[in-house]
Amino acid sequence: MGYLKYGFVLASAGLLAGCVDDMGGGSGMAPSAADQACLRAVTVETNNPDVVLLSSSYSEAGTEVIVGVGPDRARWRCIGFADGSTSRPMSLTNEGYL
Repeated sequence: MGYLKYGFVLASAGLLAGCVDDMGGGSGMAPSAADQACLRAVTVETNNPDVVLLSSSYSEAGTEVIVGVGPDRARWRCIGFADGSTSRPMSLTNEGYL
């Protein structure tokens, strides 16, 4: 009976090893070239190196990248292209007071 419990525990551990924790919002993969280009573009546009990839939506026309900037993670949008170029980043926050 002890061997049966041990075998079950090992089998369960093997199944769980394939699970991925995606609760942190990240995909667990390295950012794509388009993501990295947009992160750089937002850093330059905002003059703030505190940037975080919030989301990325791929399409053949270009990858929409949403970047969080600063401690409050102000949202910025950028389109990254396959050739490494980007659109000019655009703030998605209400900047009407500026």
